[in-house]
Amino acid sequence: MARTTKTATLQVVDDRKKNFLTEAEINKFFDAARKGRHGVRDHAMALMTFRHGLRVSELIGVRIKDVELNSSHLHVRRLKGSLSTNQPVAGDELRAIKAWLRVREERPDARSPYLFLSERGGPLTRQAIGLLFRAIGRRAGLADVHPHMLRHSTGFYLANKGYDTRLIQDYLGHKNISHTIIYTRTAASRFEGLWR
Repeated sequence: MARTTKTATLQVVDDRKKNFLTEAEINKFFDAARKGRHGVRDHAMALMTFRHGLRVSELIGVRIKDVELNSSHLHVRRLKGSLSTNQPVAGDELRAIKAWLRVREERPDARSPYLFLSERGGPLTRQAIGLLFRAIGRRAGLADVHPHMLRHSTGFYLANKGYDTRLIQDYLGHKNISHTIIYTRTAASRFEGLWR
C-alpha cells in the first residue's frame, strides 16, 4: 500500500484494482450478457456464477444432473479443497436455466453431460469464459471484468446484506474463514449508523 502526504493531511492510496462489482454493476453485467450472440446461455452463466459464487472451473464443470429443476436446487461441486453444497436456485435463475435448456435441446450436441456448451458443442474452457466475461463487461461499460470478480462480488453482496461470516464461508465453500473475513471486514453495512 502506497502512502503519500499532502500538506498536513495523510492520504492513503491503494494500488490494488477493485476486484468486485457493486449490485448496480452486477445488474448492468446481467443486462449486457442478455444482449450477446448467445444471450440466453451467457445470461444463465453470469447469473449462476454470481448467485453461487462459482469459480470459473466450477462453472464450466456444472453438469445437467447437478441442477434439480423440480426442487430448485443446484449441487455446487467446489474445487480447490472447498466444501461442496446444495444451494437453492431463485426463481429468476431457474427461469434463465430453463430458457437455456430449451435452446440447448435444439442443438445437435444436446447429449453432452455439461450444462453449458461452447459454440462448437464441447465444454467451455477457462480462457473462453475469461474472454466472454471481459466482452460482456465492455458491453456493460465496466472495466476489465474477469470471472473471479463475480465470486468476490457474491461475498461482498452477502456481507453488505448483513449475513454472518460463517454463513458466507459455508456458502462460498471456504475451508478457512480467513478467506471469508475480507468480505465482512470491509462491508459498508458494518459502518452504517455510526454517526446518528
